[in-house]
Parts: sequence; structure tokens; C-alpha cells
Amino acid sequence: MLSARLFLPRKMPGPSCRPLLVSACPPVEPKPKPWLLVGLGNPGKKYEGTRHSVGFEMIDTIAQEEGILVSSIRFKALVGKGSIGGVPVLLAKPQTFMNASGESVGSIVSYFNIPLNQVLVIFDDLDLPFAKLRMLPKGGHGGHNGMRSVIDHFKGSREFPRLRIGIGRPPGKMDPVNFVLRPFTRHEREEVLSWNPGLLTAIHLRRFNNIGLHFGEWIRSCEDTFA
Repeated sequence: MLSARLFLPRKMPGPSCRPLLVSACPPVEPKPKPWLLVGLGNPGKKYEGTRHSVGFEMIDTIAQEEGILVSSIRFKALVGKGSIGGVPVLLAKPQTFMNASGESVGSIVSYFNIPLNQVLVIFDDLDLPFAKLRMLPKGGHGGHNGMRSVIDHFKGSREFPRLRIGIGRPPGKMDPVNFVLRPFTRHEREEVLSWNPGLLTAIHLRRFNNIGLHFGEWIRSCEDTFA
């Protein structure tokens, strides 16, 4: 006769008392948006060295000082990518001709999703004395067709910094259109570049990066320096 056996359920293992290991991964910081430095001008040998294309020369100066090659053709512009004092930058020279500059600038800003307060536009100004520089955090186009085009492609926004370079008024009764398309004389070129605005811009961007100021606030604090 078989003896009856009492079958008890096997003891199931309880939850582990060991603490779960949680990976202590630091949060990933978002990649900073680049600054866009744009010089306005007209492309081609015919317009090299003219007053209206002085923005191109300023970009060339910055590029040379910072070792940035501006040779890639994108967004209807010559574009170079690099950094200034640890701040990522794009340098651009629109090749659309002056009056359509906004087509190029607007495309770059849209593609890289650059905030407008990180777009610095450099251009010639008839209303400033020759070789004077003025940095402003925002403003209108002042009758400058290249700036008018940029503002139009920014959907009417004027909230972006700009560096105005004085080229003076035309002599006598000369048509301003003819005047801005005239090349600088050797003496004028030396004078307009004597401030070395490319170097100033590079130094000031470094200063901005070090102290962490909003560039617009920094510009306002430095207007007297450039005036």
C-alpha cells in the first residue's frame, strides 16, 4: 500500500534585495547654434575692390586671421565653417548680387536654424563718414538694397546685429550708384582697413564667449568704441 505523500508547493524565490544599478549618464547638452557672419557685396572680377563690396573684404579679413577657408559654394554663397574663440561660426559671401542678398542669407539661416540675434551682417554705408565703423544690435535697411533684401527674407524682422562700414558721400553731383561701384584708391583702401575690423570682430567674439553676454547687449555696450 502506497503511503500518502503531502505535496507542498515549492518555495518561489522572492524579489532580489540587491539594489538596481542605475546608469549615471550626464545629460547631453544641445549642440550650440553657429554664428553667421555675412558680408554683402557683388560677385565677380568687375566688382572686386569696389565700395559696395567692402563687406566681402571684411569677411576675407576675418577668414584669413582665423584660418577659415571660405570656398564652399552653398545656398548661392561662398561659405566657410570654423570657430572663433571656441564659438562655432559660418562665414558667408552671397553670390546673388547685392539686391538679392536675402535669398542666400535667408536660406542659410533657415537650413541651420540660426537665431536672428546670431546673424551679423556687414555692409557699406553712404551715410557714415569714410572708414568709420558702427555696430548696432538691430535697425532698418537705411536705403541699402542688400539689407532691404535680407530683412524681406527674414519676414520683415529687423532684430539682428549689423556692422556698418562708412564709405562716405559721393563728391560733387556724382550719382551715388556710380560712386558705390567705384573701386577704392590705394590710399582709401589702406585707410578703410586700418581699423582691421576683422580682427576687432574676432577679439570681440572671444570676449563675448568668455563672459557669456548676449551679443546684442555686448554690441550696445561697445557702440562708442566703433562710432
